[in-house]
Formats: sequence, structure tokens, C-alpha cells
Amino acid sequence: MKLVAPSILAANFNRLGEEVEMLNRSEADFVHCDVMDGVFVPNISFGIPIIQAVNQISIKPLDVHLMIVNPDKYISDFFKAGASIITVHYEACTHLHRTIQQIKSLGIKASVCLNPHSPVALLEDIISELDMVLLMSVNPGFGGQLFIENTYQKVVALKEMILKRNLKTQIEVDGGVNFEVGKKLYESGVDILVAGSFVFNANSPIETIAALKKL
Repeated sequence: MKLVAPSILAANFNRLGEEVEMLNRSEADFVHCDVMDGVFVPNISFGIPIIQAVNQISIKPLDVHLMIVNPDKYISDFFKAGASIITVHYEACTHLHRTIQQIKSLGIKASVCLNPHSPVALLEDIISELDMVLLMSVNPGFGGQLFIENTYQKVVALKEMILKRNLKTQIEVDGGVNFEVGKKLYESGVDILVAGSFVFNANSPIETIAALKKL
């Protein structure tokens, strides 16, 4: 199944409610929410109040990506704000298994993200606990970056790891997604495409989302 999670990081925050209502009308499967703290990544985006506000409007599940240090402290807060999926970074978690168990204990999906420099082999001992793996195909922190080509090979390796264990773990990729990249990612084994600028800067975001799902 080809799924799309538009990232509201690229939305017009002067009319964020309208942007979320547009996603409600679209074929988007999730609303991707990039939370950045200015410490783990060199940018500050938004936090719990925005997640709460989006959740009040959205009929789509919120896919919350925590690009923050010490995510364990805030998992319960983001769950209460409306997260259906919480993604933490491998690079930010000292006790990753404990963090994943904390997320799953809330009855929501648990996901781990790998930065571009982190090999998928790092997930060998945790993959069976994960509902999803998010691979960053750009360096996290800013939208509009160019896709890192090595991501295709990482997707293939991760898919092999998942199939070898007969798991249902989904693969999500975030960064530099367009029609050409998206098609190759789906062919490589990706389940969910995150698209920010490509969707929200399009003449018709709704048509762009529909086209991404048909690649």
C-alpha cells in the first residue's frame, strides 16, 4: 500500500487551520508533525500546543516526529496532545528499548528514525519491537533539501531485514520527496512517503497528494 504523510512544517502557519482542513479533504493518510528543539537539530519548529490545535481539526492520524533530546520526558505529553504515532531518533535515545516500550504502553505506534549517516544495521536488535522505521533522506532540521541518493540502498537493506523476520514494520522516508524520487522509493520497498515543500508549494496540494499515491 502506498501511503502519504504531508509534513505541516511546510504549511502556511498564517492559516494552519485551513491547511489542515485541506489535508482532511485530501487522500493523505497521516499528518506528519516535525517537532524540533534547536538542540538535537539546528532549527526550532513547534511543540505541544500546535499538536493539540492540529489534532482538534485533523481527521487524519498525527504522525509525530520528535527531533529532540531526551524525548522520554515528553512522550506522554505528545500522546495526550493527539499523537497516533511517535517517532524518536536512534541517535537521541540512550535506552532505546525502554523508550519504545514507553510509547507502546500508551497504545499507540512506536517508530525509530535514523539520520542519513546511521546504518540500518543499528536496528537489528530492536526492529521486532517497531511498528515503523523512518529513514531521513536529508539532514534533519530544514525543509526543501535535496534527496540523499544512498537512501535507496538503506531502504532495500531495511526491507530485507523486515522480510527476513516476517515482520509488518512499515518503512517511512522523509526528505527531498518528489514524483521521481517517490516512485523509486516505493519500488525500493517504502510504505509511507513524507512530503512537505513538494505538497504545500504545489499549485494543487490535493492533486499532488493523490498523484504521489498513484506512483
